Amino acid sequence: YLATGQSLISLHYTFLIGKSTASVIIKETCIAIWHVLHAAVMAQPNKEEWLKIADTFQQTCNFLNCVGAIDGKHIRVLNPMRSGSQFFNYKKYFFVVLFAVCDANYCFRYIDVGSYGSSSDSAVLGHSDFGQMLITNALDLPGNTTLPGVHHTYPSMPFVFVGDEAIALGEHLMRPYSSSGLSIARCVFNYRLTRACKVVECAFGILSNKWRVLHSPIHLKLETAISAVKAACALHNFVRQRDGFNFEDSLSHSMESPIRSGVRGTTHGAAIRDHFTAYFMSLQGELPWQMQAI
Repeated sequence: YLATGQSLISLHYTFLIGKSTASVIIKETCIAIWHVLHAAVMAQPNKEEWLKIADTFQQTCNFLNCVGAIDGKHIRVLNPMRSGSQFFNYKKYFFVVLFAVCDANYCFRYIDVGSYGSSSDSAVLGHSDFGQMLITNALDLPGNTTLPGVHHTYPSMPFVFVGDEAIALGEHLMRPYSSSGLSIARCVFNYRLTRACKVVECAFGILSNKWRVLHSPIHLKLETAISAVKAACALHNFVRQRDGFNFEDSLSHSMESPIRSGVRGTTHGAAIRDHFTAYFMSLQGELPWQMQAI
């Protein structure tokens, strides 16, 4: 069911079981998959693991001190009973939000499934367990570190998560500069940030192209649909860690993004972003091709 996205009617004829029986089997199996695999393939990283993630981001995406890329996608579901317009999004469908934090190896380090389809990325992040742990410094992130090659008077930089313009700027959250009136330095920062952000888009592509239940509306009760999405994410990590992935699968997906609403960031976050921008324009931090890329 997860791999093909077949309907319950199709499963009924294929396996000669009732639709309600198939639904119960899907529910119980998805819950079991998540229960067994979650701790094994999506455990919260410790300081040493965060440092390894940051090292991989630096090697593959050329963004220093990055420990994850953040994004959210809409999962189409049946209209939940008595939900009103809470799960109804701007595309006129009923959705729940799959919010994910991804590492540079296209594995999900954290997911949150089930927020209202009418919610923005920033709202989903703020109400999630991950968002609360980020605010309270409970993620066990490494301490601030000096960027390679800079003078000792240069400020030490925190480890950060990167996302698009839908998230609020903060000490540990980096988003691109507004696209209007950008200087060359800010264009370079946006280019470097976008390279790091693409890994989560690729992860969603790999996820939805292998587990094709995500290509169309999930015709299950809301709770079962959420369990199916969580199981698919756990299996994605399980397969990714063992078998790798087909590059072409990472190039496209049919999952839509939540609302892009304007959010305000912190002054401290803006200062950190400016420090990253200055470093990316310095001799120590520049890339040979970055000026051509923008």
